[in-house]
Amino acid sequence: MNLPSTPTLIVLLGPTGVGKTALSLLLAKTFGSEIISCDSRQFYREMAIGTAVPDPALLAEVPHHFIHSHTIFESCNAARFEYEVLELLPKLFHDKKFVVMTGGSMLYIDAVCNGIDDLPDIDAGLRTQLQERLKLEGIEPLKAELKLLDPDYYQEVDLQNPVRILHALEICHTTGKTFSSQRTKPNKQRPFNILKIGLNRDRSELYDRINERVDQMMAAGLEQEAMALFPYRELNALNTVGYRELFDYADGLITLGEAIDRIKANSRKYARKQLTWFRKDPQIQWFHPDQQEEIIELITNYEKEAVIRN
Repeated sequence: MNLPSTPTLIVLLGPTGVGKTALSLLLAKTFGSEIISCDSRQFYREMAIGTAVPDPALLAEVPHHFIHSHTIFESCNAARFEYEVLELLPKLFHDKKFVVMTGGSMLYIDAVCNGIDDLPDIDAGLRTQLQERLKLEGIEPLKAELKLLDPDYYQEVDLQNPVRILHALEICHTTGKTFSSQRTKPNKQRPFNILKIGLNRDRSELYDRINERVDQMMAAGLEQEAMALFPYRELNALNTVGYRELFDYADGLITLGEAIDRIKANSRKYARKQLTWFRKDPQIQWFHPDQQEEIIELITNYEKEAVIRN
C-alpha cells in the first residue's frame, strides 16, 4: 500500500445528537479507517444507554477504540486520553492513510489535536482539604470562592461539575495565580495531519433529534440503568446529563416526567455549549450530516494534497 509519509487524523465533531455515529461509520468504511471515540462518557462500560453507545451490530462493522474501555471506578481525564490516543495512533497509521476520531467532548478533542497545559503538581493535603469541604459544605461555597479567585474561568466552567471547580481552585491556591491565566492553549506539533470536519443542523431540527433520542433512551431502559448506578452517584463519571436528573427523581426531588424534561433541556443546553466552543476554531469545516458526498470529496482532495505536500 502506498501511504503518504504523513497520515491524517480525521476529526469528526459536532453537538450531541447531530448524527456523528452514522457518518463516522461511512467514512471509516470508505477510507479503510478504524474509529476512535472521543466521547468522555462512552468510555464507561456501565453507561451504555445514557451515553448513546452505538449498538453492537454497528460497533462490529468497524473496529472501535475507547468505547467501554474503562469502568466508572477509574479516573479518566483529557491528559490520560491524550496519552493513550497518541500511543495508539502509530499502530493504526502503520497501514492506514486515515484514522477517524469522532465525538463531541471539547477538551478531549483539544488534548489530542493541540496538547494540554503543563500545570503544577497538586499537594495531596490541599486536594484532600478541598474534597472534604465539598462533602461538608457542598458545592456552593466552592463556586463562590472560584468566582472570587478566578472570575474569568467561573464564567465558562460547568458549574455543576465539582471536579473542574476543585481542579481550578487547586491551581489557584498552589500557584497564587488564576487558573485561566495559566491555560495557554498550547499547540504541540503532531506527527500527523489533522482534518477537522464539523457537523451541524438547523437548531429546531437538532433539538427535535435530541428530544427524540431522550425518549428512545428511556424506552431502552435508561431509568433502570441509572437506578443500578445510583449507589455510585458521587463518582465523577456519573455527574452527567441523563443520570443527574434521574438521581434527583430517585431522591424524590422531582417526578419522572420532570426528570425526562430536564434531561432534554440540559442536553439541548449542552449542544449549545458545544457549538459555542467549536465555532471558535477556524480550522473546522462545517457540513450538514446529509452532505456525505461533499465530505467524502473534501477528504479525497485532502489526501491528494497531502501526497503533494509530502
